[in-house]
Amino acid sequence: MESQTSHDAQRAQAPHTFQVDLRGLVDLLSHHLYSSPKVYLRELLQNAVDAITARRAEEPGSPATVRLFAEGGALRVEDSGIGLTEADVHSLLATIGRSSKRGDGLESARADFLGQFGIGLLACFVVAERIRVVSRSARTPEAPPVEWTARDDGSYTVRTLPDSARPEPGTTVHLEARAGAGDWLAEPRVLALARDFGSLLPYDVRVGDAAVTDLPAVWDRAHPSPAARRVALARHCHDLFGFTPLDSIELDVPVAGIRGVAHVLPQAVSPAQRAGHRVHLKGMLLTERAEQLLPDWAFFVRCVIDTDSLRPTASRESLYEDETLAAVREALGERVREWLTALAAGDPERLAAFLSVHHLGVKSLARHDKEMLRTMLPWLPFETTDGQLSLEEFAQRHPVVHFTRTVEEFRQVAPIASAQGIGVVNGGYTYDADLVEALPSVRPGTAVAELDADTVTAHLDAVDPAEELALSAFLAAARARLDPLGCDVVLRAFHPLTVPALHLDDRAARHEQARAEAEGQADDLWAGILGSLRGSAPRARLVLNHLNPLVRRVSSLADAELIGTAAEALYGQALLMAQRPLRPADSALLNRSFIGLLEWATHPGTGKDDLR
Repeated sequence: MESQTSHDAQRAQAPHTFQVDLRGLVDLLSHHLYSSPKVYLRELLQNAVDAITARRAEEPGSPATVRLFAEGGALRVEDSGIGLTEADVHSLLATIGRSSKRGDGLESARADFLGQFGIGLLACFVVAERIRVVSRSARTPEAPPVEWTARDDGSYTVRTLPDSARPEPGTTVHLEARAGAGDWLAEPRVLALARDFGSLLPYDVRVGDAAVTDLPAVWDRAHPSPAARRVALARHCHDLFGFTPLDSIELDVPVAGIRGVAHVLPQAVSPAQRAGHRVHLKGMLLTERAEQLLPDWAFFVRCVIDTDSLRPTASRESLYEDETLAAVREALGERVREWLTALAAGDPERLAAFLSVHHLGVKSLARHDKEMLRTMLPWLPFETTDGQLSLEEFAQRHPVVHFTRTVEEFRQVAPIASAQGIGVVNGGYTYDADLVEALPSVRPGTAVAELDADTVTAHLDAVDPAEELALSAFLAAARARLDPLGCDVVLRAFHPLTVPALHLDDRAARHEQARAEAEGQADDLWAGILGSLRGSAPRARLVLNHLNPLVRRVSSLADAELIGTAAEALYGQALLMAQRPLRPADSALLNRSFIGLLEWATHPGTGKDDLR
């Protein structure tokens, strides 16, 4: 009994072999692993090129040719590579996941191969219902040619052929198109795909009589002059990406085995827009949508490179994120930095043209690179109260560089600050506030201060105390009307005279205002919690201009109700002039004050005359 139990346990622990549904695997490849059926041709080219590389590792002078022939719904691919024996066919072609790049003494040369995952011919089932491979091994030339024929239902046959079927070492792959996929095997499509994938391959590749490879690469060719080189690179960019670049940056990182070029976009793009870089791996196009090749700040260029060091993902359509890619990204970013520095030093006109389009990318870089900020200081444009200026020129004009953190704050204070001689930089645009704050680190002795309501108010002239005392009733009525809005009223004298009122607040005031609004809308529990957060933050203020004729007439009114309506109207007008977002309460106030002024204007009493 014990013996039987032991035997059953051993039998239960015996290993089992996975059963593979080839139809399901083909569906997985075509709909999930690969982005398009076109990758079938890349796999064919890759296998052929790897086979030639393997043969040349053993026979350096062996032929290196790949020929593709498209003939009425069928495709034939011939290579002069290492070839296969019958044992190789059973071991490699019929075993999913096995790669001919493993073992057989070629492991040390594996870095020279394009393919790394052993999926190989399976990708061809995306467009073909039948694959026939005829191969003869260069290692055992006395062995007869062998034929492997597979169908998409998972069945295959193997047989040997007479010497005449394949007199020379190498491999021929025959594809027969599946229903609806014939266009993928048509000669024009095959030629276009072969040139797209294989233009930089190191061997002689042809579709029929048409050459596929185009070597040397445009960045490796000799040109009669730098101008001719720029023209050639620009033409290359237009052919690949469809635009003529502002400039082209050569990318040469020998340590990482990278050669290529970065083309500068001729128009501004969003930093969030995904880049489409073209990456060739040992000459074979890996992807035309690489997104992580360059640092995020370099969103203004599109690259095409050839590399032998980066790792592809399993689909061989993107790059594997590892330390090598991180190092390459930093190295390529450094090349772009060097190009910018060279422009700043020797070609200011081209730099100005570049910055007029792509200053945002340079500002993004300068945030984290003090040396780049120092280099670009005389060139990067900023919106200021003195117009569009560089920080260098602005700092030379003003002993203190004031800045606002939002565009709305700048619009509030710019006309007033300019009239009072206060220099202000608009830090509301992307990266600008960070760069202004970093200014002292690259320009020692520069004073930088955030502009707030108190600073602006302090620069405005106070009204004579006696005059302000005489207007105390007017000010009290205006304050009472605006107090529910969380806004104080102050009286000052400032230029320009055409501005009747100025609405000032800062982040602290807005935070307190938001807290108060939330408290008013919350239930008792949350209202108590929010009430406990009440601080001593300053409130927004409406600064009335005592020099403005309209304000003088309004301040002489005797009717408290009319004063309140006029104060609301001035408050609303100040918000609109500052282009501030209006809260529901502000919109209601504007409507109320407009209707109120219309009523007073048409009233037969004294109010109408009071406003004249």
